[in-house]
Amino acid sequence: MSKDRSSQAPKSSIGPAHGAASQPVSATSSRAELDAFLSRVAELGPAVKAGPRGRLIFALDATMSRQPTWDQACVLQSDMFREAALAGGLDIQLVYYRGLAECRASPWIAEPQRLGELMARIDCRGGHTQIARVLAHARQASADANVGALVFVGDAMEESLDDLRAGAGELGLRSIPAFMFQEGYDPVCEQAFREVARLTRGAYCRFAPGAAHELGELLRAAAAYAAGGMKALVDLKAKHSSGAIRLIEQLK
Repeated sequence: MSKDRSSQAPKSSIGPAHGAASQPVSATSSRAELDAFLSRVAELGPAVKAGPRGRLIFALDATMSRQPTWDQACVLQSDMFREAALAGGLDIQLVYYRGLAECRASPWIAEPQRLGELMARIDCRGGHTQIARVLAHARQASADANVGALVFVGDAMEESLDDLRAGAGELGLRSIPAFMFQEGYDPVCEQAFREVARLTRGAYCRFAPGAAHELGELLRAAAAYAAGGMKALVDLKAKHSSGAIRLIEQLK
């Protein structure tokens, strides 16, 4: 999270997810290696399975303060796939931003191993938030595919709230709920995240810094909803899922 404030989101479009990155500890991947990996993912495409599959955009703030939570999400993402499989399956697209103008989107991914490998190759870097670009990308993606939900995980907001309201309103018109998951207690961030959730008819939830279990429960619930709608979320609630309970309270 940067302490600088920016009134406008960068205007350039989201590009394919790539860039210098690092695997946990010290192993590193060059830009060319990451691009090659993404090309292989795109060529393979989502796994084809019987029955309808949901689609979820999984967006994360990858600015410098986010590295611990990014590492947690690398592990937790497989739980999203497992939960979604019970409701028909799920294809996930990773979107992240970092630096001053880098905002990337992966191909649609149908296997947790592929998504985990991609996330492990990306390191967090200092920069400003670019939430407006994430919302704009979700709107554009919905023109080509049926997007069941947007999940965003972050801890800051450094943009014009009016810009975010406009982007959220576009998603609301397309019936794409945004699940805005805030790490920490920044009141500016909370106000913005709540507004995006309200305008998209999604949900806002806060989790304590470093609370992996809490975040994991929220991600499982969002994946269940994207794959199977309210029925899947209610089924998950019956398993005493705290994440499902929190989302259902707002989605009624």
